[in-house]
Amino acid sequence: MTPTEEKKHWKRDITLFLSGQTISLFGSALVQYAIMWYVTLTTQSGLMMTLFIICGFIPTFLLSPFAGVWADRFNRKHLIMLADAMIASVTLILAITFFMGYDEPWLLFVIAAVRALGAGIQTPAVGAILPQIVPEDKLTKVSGINGTLQALMMFVAPIVSATLLSVATIEVIFFIDVITAAIAIAALFFFLKIPTHQKASDNQGNSYLDDFKQGIAYIKTHSFLKPLFSFFAFFFVLMAPAAFLTPLQVTRSFGDDYWRLTAIEIAFSVGMMAGGAIIASWGGFRNKVHTMTMANLMMGVCTFALGMIPNFWIYLVAMAVFGIAMPIANTPTTVMLQEKVDPNYLGRIFGVFGMISTSMMPMGMLIFGPLSDVIEIEWLLVGTGVLIVILALLFVGNKQLLEAGRPAEKSALQESAVEG
Repeated sequence: MTPTEEKKHWKRDITLFLSGQTISLFGSALVQYAIMWYVTLTTQSGLMMTLFIICGFIPTFLLSPFAGVWADRFNRKHLIMLADAMIASVTLILAITFFMGYDEPWLLFVIAAVRALGAGIQTPAVGAILPQIVPEDKLTKVSGINGTLQALMMFVAPIVSATLLSVATIEVIFFIDVITAAIAIAALFFFLKIPTHQKASDNQGNSYLDDFKQGIAYIKTHSFLKPLFSFFAFFFVLMAPAAFLTPLQVTRSFGDDYWRLTAIEIAFSVGMMAGGAIIASWGGFRNKVHTMTMANLMMGVCTFALGMIPNFWIYLVAMAVFGIAMPIANTPTTVMLQEKVDPNYLGRIFGVFGMISTSMMPMGMLIFGPLSDVIEIEWLLVGTGVLIVILALLFVGNKQLLEAGRPAEKSALQESAVEG
């Protein structure tokens, strides 16, 4: 069967896939907000927020080298189902434990770590499976739609989470997450047929370590991957205050009310919905690097503004603009990798990318989290905002990245190695 025949019913398949993943995301977001707000409001400590972030990222980092190889060696649909099932099982156990009265706070850090393991398996598999479902010329549009759906769930989730926390206990949210994960697994298992990709169908003669080394060698021989990954390593460190310390900033500077924490999440999610719709309909500049640079500059300016704005309502506007920039930056980044990287290496490349994001952001929190207890968060946002703008300008000046950002030719799906 040819790739074209395999993707004959791609619209139905991608609708089923994204619907299941969106429902699963909703349950996950409910739990994420519930735990994050519990830690924020009960401790108001930058150190405790740092520990929470570390628990939610380090397991993903440790697993990513293996998960990227698994995404290339095994059926990606099965891996996604396995990750959802693992998260649902542990969440169910924790919900029962809480329901029976044993609700020690440290258990929340445990579930954050287990959920991170599931994300470590799932993320490279999802990134690599989309090109198996969607025609190459539709990837940007589908990724934009996916970003809008995710933003919609992130818009609804904080409202529902705050409402549930005000009228019920946290274990209710855990039970909801189990149900949404079960729905996502059922959608994949019963209704979605995705052919196994070539490498997973072949006999696996190499060891895991050999496969991982081949992925690293692939990065070294493709000139645009090295500067791209280096840029994101610095970018993720600088993004830590805006990504994780803004709830703490709002609690300290504007008030420790649930509605304020809900409001910033809603503003960000509304912005992400708008940004996803914009990139899906517009498609971005002809060169994807120009689109990414514009969005990165927007995020740098917004980070700076979040540290300067004294009025909460104007603060929400800046948060919304920040949200708009996110999918406009993320979509062309993902699509560029999906277009330019050999499909048999996609899992490993997304695995390495996951390692960078899950190591650099906690590293940023190790720096900025403790600092936030001795330096005002506003100053941390101002400083990192300026550095993000400088980094974005350096990014667009890289010749290898500009070359990679150009529209992909059909023959470039499995481009030959380019000497760096």
